[in-house]
Amino acid sequence: MPPRNLKVLLAAALTAIVCHQRVETNRYGRTLVQAMRQIERRYVEPVDNAELFEGAMEGMVEKLNDPYSRFISAGDIDHFTETLNQEFGGVGMEVSQDPKTRQLRVVAPLYGTPAYHAGIRGGDRILHIDGRATHGLSLADAVRLMRGSPGTSVTLQVLHADESEPVEMVIRRRRIPIDTVLGDTRNPDGTWNFTLEDHPEIGYVRVNAFSRETVAHLRRVLQKLLEEGMEKLVLDLRDDPGGLLDAALELSDLFLREGLIVSVRRRDYAESYSATSRSTLPDFPMVVLVNQHSASASEIVAACLQDHGRAKIAGQRTYGKGSVQQIVDLEAGQGALKLTTASYWRPSGRNIDRRIDLADDDDWGVRPNPNLEVQLDSDEYARLRAWRLRRGIPRDNGHPLDDEDAEFVDRQLQRAIDYLLEKTGAGG
Repeated sequence: MPPRNLKVLLAAALTAIVCHQRVETNRYGRTLVQAMRQIERRYVEPVDNAELFEGAMEGMVEKLNDPYSRFISAGDIDHFTETLNQEFGGVGMEVSQDPKTRQLRVVAPLYGTPAYHAGIRGGDRILHIDGRATHGLSLADAVRLMRGSPGTSVTLQVLHADESEPVEMVIRRRRIPIDTVLGDTRNPDGTWNFTLEDHPEIGYVRVNAFSRETVAHLRRVLQKLLEEGMEKLVLDLRDDPGGLLDAALELSDLFLREGLIVSVRRRDYAESYSATSRSTLPDFPMVVLVNQHSASASEIVAACLQDHGRAKIAGQRTYGKGSVQQIVDLEAGQGALKLTTASYWRPSGRNIDRRIDLADDDDWGVRPNPNLEVQLDSDEYARLRAWRLRRGIPRDNGHPLDDEDAEFVDRQLQRAIDYLLEKTGAGG
């Protein structure tokens, strides 16, 4: 029997066993239980039950034809929770893999993390992790090796960009909280500067995820900017994969006095969420930046503000993830199911989701407004990400601005600035 067919059969059989008492009267359930018994008695080789269970669950979820529903094994639950909470145990740096040498390269350390304080710099190459060579190691495996429980240590062999001999660095891991509200550059004391260097009247705020604390933090930043005379705003949602629906609703409500924010349609009913006037900020010209990795909650915000004419959208078309997932814990600590249970619909009545089963449907995601689309190829996008990370490091802490950074222009941000200046005047 082909392995895939066995996985699907086992998936159904194992599901029947978990619900044994409830399915005995169901003819499908009885048949599946019988099939499971036959596999146990007759299959040619003994099989690890845990691996069988995980493979079966994965096969069952694959049948849903949905890219976001998945089985989360017991071994992956902790990592999944860390990602959901925007917090993890590690050393705190972003890495990439050199496509030519296959070596692990540091894009930049995160400010204030163990890697930052240890002297890791952008451009460094990591040759070994706890004695294991990184050459040929997948990026995911390398990251997994560097992560671990807070308080434990990892030994890295590092070749600094300006040196010829590698050094060994023992770095103690700690829990790495991920900031979700960021500015344009870091001040010497490590705080963010939330205005643009050449245009102090324009506020600039990046939101890179929608967590429980995001909106409260953003509200404080914007209120301070308004007190300091901010006249215009760039809200950067590029590379924001989304997060909590409640955070997206609250963020949209900051800028909208009334009107529909989003509709959430489930199998049997729909819910609508509308803005209120009680916490709305004053009106000011505003551009929202998005790109191909802006998804889910960030698309809700962008679509809402665009449909109501509250902000213009610049950058690239968004990812098109307009669906809601719910985490369902399985019994006996055997993992969890992440299941798609609803879809997001923007105020205009259009679906945000890009349906893989509707190949001809081109009405998904959020497109930039006319004349505000700026496409980046993969090379320019990679340079933009590295440039942004390095701007998050204070310049007087051993991480000087290099020539490449000094010359780089964020063309998507520049188009947003040009629009704000054209529409409101260079002086505000």
